Amino acid sequence: MAKYLVQAVVLGVQVVGRAFSKALRQEFQNAQRAQQAAGGGRQGAKRAASDSMMGISVQEAKQILNVDKLDKELVEKNYAHLFDVNDKKKGGSFYLQSKVYRAKERLDEELRQEEVKSTEKKQKEDSES
Repeated sequence: MAKYLVQAVVLGVQVVGRAFSKALRQEFQNAQRAQQAAGGGRQGAKRAASDSMMGISVQEAKQILNVDKLDKELVEKNYAHLFDVNDKKKGGSFYLQSKVYRAKERLDEELRQEEVKSTEKKQKEDSES
């Protein structure tokens, strides 16, 4: 009886171990795909990290706020409208309102990163001159 119990425990541990290693491999592959989809290389790794930290990709945020390109005024305008329309006091959805908020937050972060890049590029050009 004890022999069968030990065998069952060993078999269970093996099954769980294989499932865990398979899940880790899948997660690693998904991370690599996200990095490649975000542009590859260091830039892709940074964008994938930002997406996972913020919980939303730039593309998804653009779709939510209905913008094609990163334009601060258009983002603000669409955000204000969608946030107001989805106000719970007006019969809107808190879930949708939070999605709109997160989308604006993600695009604001992307705009900030672009601004930092352009500032660094300008400083580099000025130092070379």
